[in-house]
Amino acid sequence: METRKKLPIGIEYFKDFKRDDFYYVDKTGFIRDLLNSRGSINLFTRPRRFGKSLNMDMLKSFFEIGTDPALFDGLEISRETEICKRYMGKYPVVSVSLKDVEGTEFQTAYDMLGSVISEEARRFRELLESDRLTHADKKRLDYLLEEDFTKASDLHRSLRVLTELLFKHYETPVIVLIDEYDVPLDKSYQDGFYPEMVRLIRSVFSQVFKTNPYLYFAVITGCLRIAKESIFTGLNNFKVRTISDVRFAEYFGFTADEVRVLLHYYSLEEKYDIMKEWYDGYRFGQIDVYCPWDVINQCDKFSEAKDAPMEAHWENSSSNTIVQDILATATETTKSQIESLISGEAVEKVLIPELTYTDLDSDDLETRQTYLWSVLFATGYLTDAAKPENGVHKLVIPNREVRGIYEKRIRSWFKMKITNDTSKWKQFCEAIKAGEYEEVQRIFNEFMAVSISIRDTYVRKEMKENFFHGMLLGLLRAEGNWSVASNAESGTGYTDIRLEVPALKIGCIFEVKYAENGKYDQICYEAMKQIEANGYVEALKQNGMQTIHKYAIACYKKTCKISYKLDR
Repeated sequence: METRKKLPIGIEYFKDFKRDDFYYVDKTGFIRDLLNSRGSINLFTRPRRFGKSLNMDMLKSFFEIGTDPALFDGLEISRETEICKRYMGKYPVVSVSLKDVEGTEFQTAYDMLGSVISEEARRFRELLESDRLTHADKKRLDYLLEEDFTKASDLHRSLRVLTELLFKHYETPVIVLIDEYDVPLDKSYQDGFYPEMVRLIRSVFSQVFKTNPYLYFAVITGCLRIAKESIFTGLNNFKVRTISDVRFAEYFGFTADEVRVLLHYYSLEEKYDIMKEWYDGYRFGQIDVYCPWDVINQCDKFSEAKDAPMEAHWENSSSNTIVQDILATATETTKSQIESLISGEAVEKVLIPELTYTDLDSDDLETRQTYLWSVLFATGYLTDAAKPENGVHKLVIPNREVRGIYEKRIRSWFKMKITNDTSKWKQFCEAIKAGEYEEVQRIFNEFMAVSISIRDTYVRKEMKENFFHGMLLGLLRAEGNWSVASNAESGTGYTDIRLEVPALKIGCIFEVKYAENGKYDQICYEAMKQIEANGYVEALKQNGMQTIHKYAIACYKKTCKISYKLDR
């Protein structure tokens, strides 16, 4: 039996793919296209977990002096013989990632940036023996190695100095790669020292990128396109490639063909449709792409068990605070638009191409909302349904995984709003314990009237049931003295909710279904039949519950109907 390559979960270094026999989706055509259309400074913005860091290390591995040409054997770029002859292994490369440059206050983040740059300088320690560097040059390199930038001007000039020393030693201009450039800005905004970090990053970038005779070209990656006036002031020949640009679209994320080939390699062809539903839907330029982090991790789950449940891998590896920000500042109009998105519809928005975090604090509500929609688009929480026209984007939620993020945040917001109404909340809880289903129905309908619902549009029926199931589950769990269990999510949705009030030996079964076209009575009948046919009450009886209430709940848009039976 042939041994398959390992799945590259968390692999960020290009050399590891060949050395340790990992599966590699060939993106080396990026090198050719970059050389054919680059500017002096090239910024690529993509959501997190779409292969930016790996592509940056691929560039480093290709261009850097002393590289191993065998790393690229059999890959697309190896067929470009003239490019390989001219560029492979011919340039000194400075490569830094700013993903760990953070801290609760500015000095810590400042020190972290100094540490990152010193670590990169240590890769070139052999320059201390160079006969092309003067004694003064070597003292400057020593200073970079010490990781102690007590003078701010030294940190500001650090990357510029490193390019100068490399140029003197190799007599070749330097390629500079900076990955995740916007992470320090995001973290500093959250921790309250954004202006200081903007000034620091602006100064470092200005020194290394602006009129630097030692620079050949630079590539920068990040999630957001921060306003040029904020960070990239005065840079000439500055090219920005965002998720809306056609060129380079196929080099970040997996295309449908690449996913099919990968699934075939691991004998998982039958999983294509469910993978598409969960992880496809991002539109870069004119190409639909999958989130590679999701695809690789889910394939790993399927390699353990073919019936493994689908999981939200990207969600669990990314910050979702921006979604919370939208809900925290949501106007009634925004709530309605989120409802449309969750229902599978599109919303049309004019987006801001260049962003500054200070827009979040704008006194103008419209500016804040436009900023939030723009960030949701740039970070992968929304995508284009079609080519933008006259600057207007038709935005949709890309896939099932991201829809789940919205639904969970909305349910959390809904629970907070409802449980803050203490009097009505207590009435609701008392009615549930007493089996007063008409009162439960009345109050739940009042709650739903102020909620965001799933409209009867494009979303599949079981996904609508998931949404209302989750709303009710959140409300029940808010009562801390109750024991609430929800059966595990299957491939098509949730089953029942079991509730126990141990002190009173009261148990409840809830079956929530979506009543398409308002067929409440029929759906209530089916839900109650399911409760009884599947023997859901048996677990409650085994746990000593003596009074058991059975609730069959049919939801449609913002209303519900409940049928009830007392188990005897």
